[in-house]
Amino acid sequence: MDHPWLMRWLAQRLVLLQNSSQKLHDHSENGDEIMTASAFGSRIRGAIFIVAIASFAPLASAEPAVKDIIKTYGDLAAAKYGDALAKARDLDKAIDSFIAAPSADTLKAARAAWKASRDPYMQTEGFRFGNKIVDDWEGNVNAWPLDEGLIDYVDTASYGEKKDENPLYAANIIANPSLQLGANKLDAKTIDKDVIASLNSALDVEANVGTGYHAIEFLLWGQDLNGTNAGAGNRPATDYDVKACTGGNCERRRAYLKSASQLLIDDLTTMVETWKVGGPARKAITDQNDNQQLQVILTGLGSLSYGELAGERMKLGVLLHDPEEEHDCFSDNTHNSHYYDQVGMISIWNGNYEGATPVKGASVAELARAKNPEAAKRVDDAMATALAKLKAIKDKADSGDMAYDQMLAAGNDAGNKMILDAVDALVAQARAIEGVVAALKLQIKIEGSDSLDNPSAVGAAE
Repeated sequence: MDHPWLMRWLAQRLVLLQNSSQKLHDHSENGDEIMTASAFGSRIRGAIFIVAIASFAPLASAEPAVKDIIKTYGDLAAAKYGDALAKARDLDKAIDSFIAAPSADTLKAARAAWKASRDPYMQTEGFRFGNKIVDDWEGNVNAWPLDEGLIDYVDTASYGEKKDENPLYAANIIANPSLQLGANKLDAKTIDKDVIASLNSALDVEANVGTGYHAIEFLLWGQDLNGTNAGAGNRPATDYDVKACTGGNCERRRAYLKSASQLLIDDLTTMVETWKVGGPARKAITDQNDNQQLQVILTGLGSLSYGELAGERMKLGVLLHDPEEEHDCFSDNTHNSHYYDQVGMISIWNGNYEGATPVKGASVAELARAKNPEAAKRVDDAMATALAKLKAIKDKADSGDMAYDQMLAAGNDAGNKMILDAVDALVAQARAIEGVVAALKLQIKIEGSDSLDNPSAVGAAE
């Protein structure tokens, strides 16, 4: 705020100093002259100028208003989903180029575009769990794991031909113009967005996934048949070459890939619109009271830290030593997906995002620091530790020395430890978030995972 009385006083002092021409003599015991009035006045004017400039700035509030925190939160979501949409459009262009001229080079470019599209999307995952609108939508774009035999051909020696809990386990819609969905028959003579969307959770089986990032990933890489040895999926470009077709049904596979890419754009566009100012996602939060609004943010951060990332995506894979539990299992991109999940959580906590549309504003971290600095510092420290552990995994995989699925292997003590160290750090992060929840006198429920809460049950189930 402005302080008129202070500004008037400062102006008067400056005038007096500017009109002064008398020398000040400050003598030492030896009588040496130290400073003139003009030099002394210059220093004073500099100091007064700094104070005057500072007086124009708003006085810092002891703590940010909840409405400002929620505005930043909504701005973060809009910016991140916007960046994810932009990268999905880049992916779609790369897919167009690949389909137009299938080759090792155009396939490589499409795969690179897919990986680039994952980074901004993973930074949005902290908006899950607390926002029903996001949770109801998320399965369209990032459902995992999936039974890929529903979509296309698979290696039956490793994949098998049936699974009791999923009648569509090896249905291969690319090879079949119709599909029996219980009492109904799906007409799939033409593969389009509606057809592939109808596969999601078909027959109430969550592993039936027809759309989203992982369906596209499978279509670009194919199965990773290397187990916990080095190497990702290696689908040939000729699977899309109608003149030299491998794998059969190249036209239908091309149609599926393009439909999945277009549907990803459609779904991300929906989420961008949902988070725009005045959109339904923002309104759903602001219709709640202050405590409930803060609980939305902290539920998302706590649940992603604990049950989802530490539990289902990381600890479970180590318990089972199963590369099928790797999040980006066809492309071996899991190390990046996990890392950017954490980058996104730190961004939401601090109200800061350095994307194509940068965002910086009031945050739940600022509120926590004002209310209980010790509890806030525990979250800051825990987030930094978790980021470092996930960065170590990312660096190891990026170096080519050890991919994430290799880290999962039984007997790979060093790789297992890298993952479990990150799991421990994420659990500590969740506990620190619970500490902030208590400090702010809030209540949340963090998503759990048997792999963390009851690991013996995981072994028994298997």
